[in-house]
Amino acid sequence: MIEAPILNVPNILSVLRIALVPVIVLSFYCPWEWANWVTASIFLLSGFTDCLDGLLARKLDQMTRFGEFIDPVADKLMVSISLILLVESFHSVWLTIPAILIIGRELVVSALREWMGLLGNKNRLKVNFMGKIKTAMQIISIGLLFISGSDLSSACAFVGLVALYVAGILAVLSMCMYFFQVRKFLNTAM
Repeated sequence: MIEAPILNVPNILSVLRIALVPVIVLSFYCPWEWANWVTASIFLLSGFTDCLDGLLARKLDQMTRFGEFIDPVADKLMVSISLILLVESFHSVWLTIPAILIIGRELVVSALREWMGLLGNKNRLKVNFMGKIKTAMQIISIGLLFISGSDLSSACAFVGLVALYVAGILAVLSMCMYFFQVRKFLNTAM
């Protein structure tokens, strides 16, 4: 891989996603009547940049080591902080369960990537299709839950919650697939 310049459009989009996280938090706590719509819009824009940066990096041949690092960091910050905001807002075990599954999976997979890197086999963990579907479901569900304004009885919240459970199940399944990918390295390293 020929290293593209660090300052390129895909990397700028990833950094923008990180910069939008505090904006999401601020808009979430604003006392405006329409703050939930603003928060959802900012989150969905951020989620769109997640889809766009990887696509552009491949299309424009602008993949960098910095991009490989910053993209998952941006994703995990955006999703984890948004889920924490929603768990606080809804005060519901039904929302907390999939949030724990998703955040827990992110921590475990990050640790697994780090460990595989220490073993010199970082590239063994390839992003799988299930992980991409999980990400799409997370973005949809969190956006819908932000729109619902912490009213768990609304149709928007119900659809968002169902989508979040799908994302939680896919999170666990994709984590298991990652462990399956590296099983021989786990056996030899122990």
